[in-house]
Amino acid sequence: MFARGVSSNAMETHVPDLTALDAFAAAFARQLRPGSAVALRGDLGAGKTTLVRALVRALHGSDAAVTSPTFVFRQRYDGDPPIEHLDLYRLDDPAELAELGLDDAFAPDRITLVEWAERAPQLLPPQAIGITITGSGPGPRTIVLAGAAPQ
Repeated sequence: MFARGVSSNAMETHVPDLTALDAFAAAFARQLRPGSAVALRGDLGAGKTTLVRALVRALHGSDAAVTSPTFVFRQRYDGDPPIEHLDLYRLDDPAELAELGLDDAFAPDRITLVEWAERAPQLLPPQAIGITITGSGPGPRTIVLAGAAPQ
């Protein structure tokens, strides 16, 4: 379902339902390492937060702490490694980034997941892995991965 060594070429996969999205997340999580950054894109309801929840569950064994940080912009999930979860949906102006102090969410000791990454591409490190999700509700989705290979 997930091929090791995602390169600058995009990889597309289809998941028929949320259970398959969860399985995709578990396979993708095995490729992530501290220092990884993932830029999540997709319409409202596409499954970005659902994917984050599944990634945290795969990496930490539980997703109980996962909430959408839409109103606070940032959540941190302690574990090994720590996971930073940013949601830029409410970012009106990229100039707000300096006030929010989100740049320190990217560090070599943690994994950083960014929803609505297209609202602040300058925040992302060059090696960020892009995930675009299309589809919504309980139905099928298409997932496109592009960017640097997980290390």
